[in-house]
Amino acid sequence: MKTEQYTTRRLVELFKTNKIATMDELKAALSSRADATVFRKLATLAYRSSYSHRGRYYTLEGIPDYDQLGLWSFREVWFSSRGTLLATAEALVEEAEAGYFAAELESLLHVEVKGCLLKLVREQRIAREKLFGRYLYCSATASRRKDQIVARRLWEAEPSLGGPLIEPEVMPDELKAAIILFFTLLDEKQRRLYAGLEALKIGHGGDRRVAELLGLDVGTVARGREELLAQDVEVERTRRSGAGRKRLEKKRRR
Repeated sequence: MKTEQYTTRRLVELFKTNKIATMDELKAALSSRADATVFRKLATLAYRSSYSHRGRYYTLEGIPDYDQLGLWSFREVWFSSRGTLLATAEALVEEAEAGYFAAELESLLHVEVKGCLLKLVREQRIAREKLFGRYLYCSATASRRKDQIVARRLWEAEPSLGGPLIEPEVMPDELKAAIILFFTLLDEKQRRLYAGLEALKIGHGGDRRVAELLGLDVGTVARGREELLAQDVEVERTRRSGAGRKRLEKKRRR
């Protein structure tokens, strides 16, 4: 029993000194030639394998200082708070405001991800949609995916709808995010009218351009535009009947 405690402590000391270690380094610390011996000792500790370098590196929980995406690197070796590359890619795609193109995800993860993404799509853990000649990887949930596609179309749009509203070179990221959030919160009728308004700003060809940008049917945009021009929009109450300030004549009767 004392030997067990001693050999485990040697692994902890190695990680404290080096932060990460390969299997060969761990075996040397234990004076063992067997991978199974190392894994048996690691099993008594909270450890993680790298998602880069084919999982050849190991570290202990508590050592990584993960960033906001749950990623950490040391000496160009990458680890994830989610463990595997597959689980990490799935989580990042699901959480992404506007999905990810493969090249974007590779830039974040610093590894090749195409095979990983294809596996996730085949297992229906994520989905993909072809936009701008490339596959956009999105949530497997239809409603979430729709919002991600709309957000991506807004992010990629240039020039902007009807002027500087979403011009990438001018508009702050915070305002972009606010517009994306605003559109995704609208109901079906409000989205149609908003799309119609933007089509009116653009003029000729506006219906098709807005439809492509927001992922709507051209007829939906045209209907919204026509409703606005004809002022054929039913204004719904935002207050319950009787709420608000009382009419002046009623006050005078008292």
